[in-house]
Amino acid sequence: MKIFATALTALTLTASAALAGGHAAPMVMGSDQDVSGGTVAAESIIAAANGWLVVHRTDGMKPGPVVGHAPVRKGENSDVVAILTEDVKPGEKLMLMLHGEDGGMSTGIFEYSLGAKEDGPVKIDGNLVMAMITAQ
Repeated sequence: MKIFATALTALTLTASAALAGGHAAPMVMGSDQDVSGGTVAAESIIAAANGWLVVHRTDGMKPGPVVGHAPVRKGENSDVVAILTEDVKPGEKLMLMLHGEDGGMSTGIFEYSLGAKEDGPVKIDGNLVMAMITAQ
């Protein structure tokens, strides 16, 4: 039992060190949720650098207009909540997407608009780092 506990502790410390060192792959986790309160949340985000959770409307295929955003810090982030800037109706699809904090005029100010490079989407092997959800 002591060997198992020691191995588990070592594994936990290794995982924490890898995450802290930025070795964990960026990701966004989210699920369908009630947005009637004017917010939407990502359950978990791992970011390689400081950046943004960006909420896009979507037709299910590609990201559309931005309807909310919230800052994320490098590493693991839990329960990241974005205030919606437009009404979102039940049944609408949303993309919860990780964006960087790159290329803008000001650090800490979200400067992205569709197609811009400033504070743009994070991609891994050409794929957006995002989760698709349905507003409830």
